[in-house]
Amino acid sequence: MRVGLYFGSFNPIHHGHLVIANYMLEHMKLDQVWFVLSPQNPLKRSASLLNEYQRLHLVRLAIEGEDGLKASDIEFKLPKPSYTVDTLAYLQEKYPAEEFSIIMGSDSFQNLSKWKNYHWLLQHFPIHVYKRPEYESVPSYPEAREVQILDAPLLPISSTEIRQMIKAGKSVRYLLPESVREEIEKSGYYRSPS
Repeated sequence: MRVGLYFGSFNPIHHGHLVIANYMLEHMKLDQVWFVLSPQNPLKRSASLLNEYQRLHLVRLAIEGEDGLKASDIEFKLPKPSYTVDTLAYLQEKYPAEEFSIIMGSDSFQNLSKWKNYHWLLQHFPIHVYKRPEYESVPSYPEAREVQILDAPLLPISSTEIRQMIKAGKSVRYLLPESVREEIEKSGYYRSPS
């Protein structure tokens, strides 16, 4: 089975994430896309992060009934902070029959050289890079096994903006799935200052 791994904090998941995942599923001949929730990204501050289990629950709500999409808590079981290279080594061992590839935005791809053992990632996994505004130029890595640069449809929505809107008491309807919005509202997520 061909599995695209879409890493992120998903704090919270929104329609922009879902559009990318669905695009990759349909256009990259993937059997599944796994949302790999990062409990703690080594390159980001964690102060504004909702608890990982709450974020996982929101992702599960967002993709309920979608056979090709799956929420993965694999990084919850690994040492923190989460390094993609360690996660992939663990996944290869746990699921030897799966063919994994990595899904990322061109902003992340520009920072790839800051990642732990990034050369190993490039040599062993196909990488699907969706272009993001202001990050149009992407570095070239001659050692890369396969890098595909894609013009996937992008929605100008950010999780940071959603959190700020919730904190300010503004409506976030239509920015994220209704089931996710309802759960955030019911549970009071993102309302208190971090």
